Amino acid sequence: MIIVLRPDATKKQTDHLVAKIKELGLKPWISKGVERTIIGVIGEEDIIRVQPLEVFPGVEKVLAILKPYKLASRDFKKENTIVDLGSGVKVGGQRLVVMAGPCSVEKEKLLIEIAKKVKKAGATVLRGGAFKPRTSPYAFQGLGLEGLKYLAKARAETGLKVVTELMDLRDIDMVVKYADMIQVGARNMQNFNLLKEVGKTKKPILLKRGMANTVKEFLMSAEYVLSEGNFNIVLCERGIRTFEDSTRFTFDTSAIPMVKNLSHLPIIADPSHATGKWGLVGPCAKASIAAGADGLIIEVHPKPEEAFSDGEQSLLPENFAKMMGEVRKVAEAVGREI
Repeated sequence: MIIVLRPDATKKQTDHLVAKIKELGLKPWISKGVERTIIGVIGEEDIIRVQPLEVFPGVEKVLAILKPYKLASRDFKKENTIVDLGSGVKVGGQRLVVMAGPCSVEKEKLLIEIAKKVKKAGATVLRGGAFKPRTSPYAFQGLGLEGLKYLAKARAETGLKVVTELMDLRDIDMVVKYADMIQVGARNMQNFNLLKEVGKTKKPILLKRGMANTVKEFLMSAEYVLSEGNFNIVLCERGIRTFEDSTRFTFDTSAIPMVKNLSHLPIIADPSHATGKWGLVGPCAKASIAAGADGLIIEVHPKPEEAFSDGEQSLLPENFAKMMGEVRKVAEAVGREI
């Protein structure tokens, strides 16, 4: 349920209403829009129906949010959310954000080399996995703390922001210390304990869609993070599993405008994991921007044949630079910029 306040509602009236909501055992979330302030009320709706909140001073109207994802919905917030990573890097505005780098953090010198090249091409965020979720227990699992330190050194040398994946709650303090943005990967999209804990950090979160999850389930996972007070969420479409086997996953381009229609949260696309083939990354990246994505996350490696993971979908730095030039043209055509 949402409470729409009158334009002339005072701070005293708002504070009084919030105190009453808490007294009823409900959780209020305040969203200040351009024209109106809205209070989202989360909790048992029977309690809300018994207490006539419409009669409180400063209240214009009370509306039910019919969707199961309350805080993530456009009903709660009409304006697009913009997630600030710092240093002028913001996801969700007119300027698109490109995150790029290797699938796995391998060596310090190599990572810094890649970081410099992707920055030159226009990326503003460095991606790289220090912890890697792998199908095989015998495959490379990541460098852990050492990898996080390499990412921090690359940030210090290039000024790029850093996004890296958190897999285990035991590592949360360590990842928060080194990362500018925490990635919750596709396999953990419905790890609800993990979602609640990253929600408490207030650190920007990159939430990837699960490989077999609907858009509704995707937004419900975002709701877990939001319900803990963290509104710094960027969603990521990275392909879903279907009967099609010519690509790694089926890239669901339609999910991008659908999410934009249903939610105020920004969404980027990961054409690398979606296709699994480097030659398909560029076309799907351009399609993503045309569909309304707020950015991209791309895998880049100077020697894909020697990459510790996902070499077949990684772009050479020169191919990434070429792709960025093409993406800029699409961005301009739809009123965006990089």
